[in-house]
Amino acid sequence: MRVVLHEWCCSGGLRSAGASTLVGGDDGGPLGADLVTEGRAMLAALVRDGLRALDLEFTVLLDHESAWLLPSGGDDGRVAVVRVPAGEERSCLADASAGADWTVIVAPETDGILADRVGLACAAGGRVASPDIPFIALASDKQATVMALAAAGVAVPAGGLLPAGERLADAFRRPAVAKARDGCGGDGLIIVPPGASLPPAPKPRRVEAFITGTPVGVSSLCGPAETFVLPPVRQRFSSGPHPHYLGGDLSLDGALRERAIALARRAIAGLAAPDRQPRGWVGVDMILGSRDDGDDDRVLEINPRLTTSFVGLAPLGTASLLRALLAVAGGGAFVWPGTLSGGEGAFAVVGDRVPRGTGEHGEE
Repeated sequence: MRVVLHEWCCSGGLRSAGASTLVGGDDGGPLGADLVTEGRAMLAALVRDGLRALDLEFTVLLDHESAWLLPSGGDDGRVAVVRVPAGEERSCLADASAGADWTVIVAPETDGILADRVGLACAAGGRVASPDIPFIALASDKQATVMALAAAGVAVPAGGLLPAGERLADAFRRPAVAKARDGCGGDGLIIVPPGASLPPAPKPRRVEAFITGTPVGVSSLCGPAETFVLPPVRQRFSSGPHPHYLGGDLSLDGALRERAIALARRAIAGLAAPDRQPRGWVGVDMILGSRDDGDDDRVLEINPRLTTSFVGLAPLGTASLLRALLAVAGGGAFVWPGTLSGGEGAFAVVGDRVPRGTGEHGEE
C-alpha cells in the first residue's frame, strides 16, 4: 500500500505564496520556528511508526533545499523521497496523491492551508485520511467551533469574536485568552492578565475567559464505522503571556482520563453532521476543572488534522498507529495494540527526536 506523507513545512509549504505572512519572514519567526520543529517531529514519527507496518510503502515530499534528513535505517527500500522544487509544493502533492492508495496531510488551518491541500489531493483522485472539507472549515474557525459545540450542549469558555482593529473592552473579565480565529500551534495566543489591555489586531480574534484546570489533548481515529479514542495527553506549555506548546505526558489518573475521553467523544459528535464528517485524526483540546463531576470541564477547540500528540502516542503500541489510522479512516475496525492506561513518561517535541524523562518538564 503506497502512502504519501505531506507535512506542509517540510514539503515546501514555507516557500509557497503567502507563507511569509504566516511564519513571520524568511527566517520563520517565532511561529515559523515552532511550525518547523513540530512539523519535523511529526513527519519523522510518521515514518518511524509507519515502517512498523510491513504492508506500507511511502512517498515523502521534501523541500529540495532542505538539508534535514528523514530517520534512516530499517526501511527496506520502502521510503521514496520526492524533492519538491520551489513553488511546486501543491502540484507535487496533487501528482503524488493521484498515484497513491492513501495521502496523509499535516498542515496548519491558518489561511485555509489545510483545507486547500486536502481539497487539492482529493480533486487529483487521491484518498486522503482526513475529515471532509465542511468539517475542516468549521473546526478551523475557532469562533464557529465553540458556537456549534455550545449549540450541541458541549461546555465551552465564555467569549466572543473581537473584530479587527478593536480593543478589548475594559468590562471583559480578566484574565482572558486571545487567539487567532483560524490559527494553530499557538498562533496569536495571548494571555491577558488582570488590569492589562489587549492591543488591536489586523484580523478578528476570538477572546474568551481564562479557564483554570488541567490542559488536556485527546486524539481520536475517526471513520464511518467507529471513533477510536486514544490515551489523553496532559499538555505542557511555556509560561508568560505568549505560551508555546512544549509536549505532554500520559499521567492522567483514571477519573480524569475517563472524563477527557467522554468529553472528546461528545465534542466530535457535536461538530459532525450528515454533510460534515470527521475522518482520520481529530484532536480535541480541553481544560479539565477541579470538580469531580466534570461540570467545570471545557472544550477549547478541535483540530481537524494530525497533531503533535502522535509523537508521544505512537510508541505506546506494539504495532503501527498510522496503519490503525488508515484502517479506521477506510471504514474498517482496527484494534490498535496500545493501552489506555497511560504512563508516567513525558515527551517533548524537539526536532526529529522525542526526548523522554520522568520530570514535570520532560528533562532527560
